[in-house]
Amino acid sequence: MNDSILKTIGVAFSVCLVCSLIVSSAAVSLRDLQNENKLNDRRIKVLQVADIYNPNESISEQFNQLESKFIDFKTGMLMDEYNNFSLEDYDQVVATKNPNLSSRVPTSKDIAIIKNRENVGKIYILRNNLGSVDKLILPIRGYGLWGTLYGYISIEDDFNTVSGIEFYEHKETPGLGAEVDNPNWKNSWKGKKIYKNNEVVLSVIKGKVDNTDSLAAYKVDGLSGATITSRGVSNMVSYWFGESGYSQLLKELDYES
Repeated sequence: MNDSILKTIGVAFSVCLVCSLIVSSAAVSLRDLQNENKLNDRRIKVLQVADIYNPNESISEQFNQLESKFIDFKTGMLMDEYNNFSLEDYDQVVATKNPNLSSRVPTSKDIAIIKNRENVGKIYILRNNLGSVDKLILPIRGYGLWGTLYGYISIEDDFNTVSGIEFYEHKETPGLGAEVDNPNWKNSWKGKKIYKNNEVVLSVIKGKVDNTDSLAAYKVDGLSGATITSRGVSNMVSYWFGESGYSQLLKELDYES
């Protein structure tokens, strides 16, 4: 009887061990593929917000149309090199976890609730046939209702007009805050203006934008039933286009043009 019980336990243990080895091996072997899929998903979002994505063409080939640059947030200057990081692999969100690569955002200025801002970010540039800037694709992030929304916003060569917006990760409620993924809502951003008299004015309002409003160009329709998410998106736009974000860069580029 005891031998029977021991054999049963032994067989069960062996089966569990074999299964765990199979699962572990599968997880390790699929890790590279998962990372590649995650990278491609972000690249697609960048291409979509730049309005150059073609699902029938190679993602990497399309992505090569874009020029990547580091940005020093303190000076607003663009760089090709930053420490020993490569432009392709640098993850600015990961950099916020390192106190040597990021800075604590004072509570009074942290309207996007990001807590830490990377010292150096990464942006993408789409140039026209003459080599001039056609669009800038800028990473943005900020807290919504349940967590941080991560995405990209593209702006035209006047450095004030929105060309598109995309989010690649968020925890917002389906049917409410998750409507940030609704194509109609995203399309409503196109042509909106960010700055008025050098101040960030663009915001997501409550309800629908009245097109007869003299400030309609600075307003985006609110997300129905998602007031906090709408406010979060407004706050992230205000933060990233303010003095702690891309403001200095845009001034430099506008001056050069």
